Amino acid sequence: MAPSSDAEPEWDSSAYDDAHSFVYEYGADVLDLLEPTPDERVLDLGCGTGHLTGQVAEAGPAVVGLDRSPEMLATARETYPDCAFVRADAREFAFAEPFDAVFSNAALHWIRDQDAVLESVADALGPGGRFVAELGGTGNVAAIVDAVEAELERRGYVAENPWYFPSVGEYASRLEAHGFEVRYARLFDRPTELDAGAEGLAAWLELFGDDLLAAVPDDERGSVVAAVENDLREDLFVDGTWVADYRRLRVVAVRSDGR
Repeated sequence: MAPSSDAEPEWDSSAYDDAHSFVYEYGADVLDLLEPTPDERVLDLGCGTGHLTGQVAEAGPAVVGLDRSPEMLATARETYPDCAFVRADAREFAFAEPFDAVFSNAALHWIRDQDAVLESVADALGPGGRFVAELGGTGNVAAIVDAVEAELERRGYVAENPWYFPSVGEYASRLEAHGFEVRYARLFDRPTELDAGAEGLAAWLELFGDDLLAAVPDDERGSVVAAVENDLREDLFVDGTWVADYRRLRVVAVRSDGR
């Protein structure tokens, strides 16, 4: 996962794999859109701990995983020693040889400067190369974000939303502006059970909500999270499990020969 700011976050790769495995498990469906073949070169952009990189490799192509987090990459290299992983920023990367496809799951919504990302993706692809991605779409985790923002406002703080959740039209226009032809775009609801049972929402906010809660002193975060849980319990806590209001955007786009 590439961060949205210039600050270098420290990701807990063990917590990411153990308590939030749904991130890459749901991403396996996106591989059906990628349809990699053995004669291809594929880039997994924002590869995290490399689980989807490994699944792409099983289909036979030469695959490279790219991420900005050294903690994520260390786990990826240990788990998948036969795969290639590089550390780079999704907003600015380059390779000597072009790729046939760039794949990304649950990473791009961390990056505000999508124009820089899409320019780098287009440059990394050969003519006719395809870009297959899933990211948070408009309205993603809106109930959670609204509850956090309301609680922080009650306490005199301002929440900083770190994410970019575009609509179909917005993202299609960005892709076209960078020389892509959009072949598929779908925004859909995907209610997602959070691991860790009754602690699921707190664990989710601990790993993914650090920027959202940045204004809150450490000694006050526990009470903020408890208040957010109380606000959301009726709607998002189902049979002992927190269910986050995820909305996802999936796209398939092809780099035009005229770029």
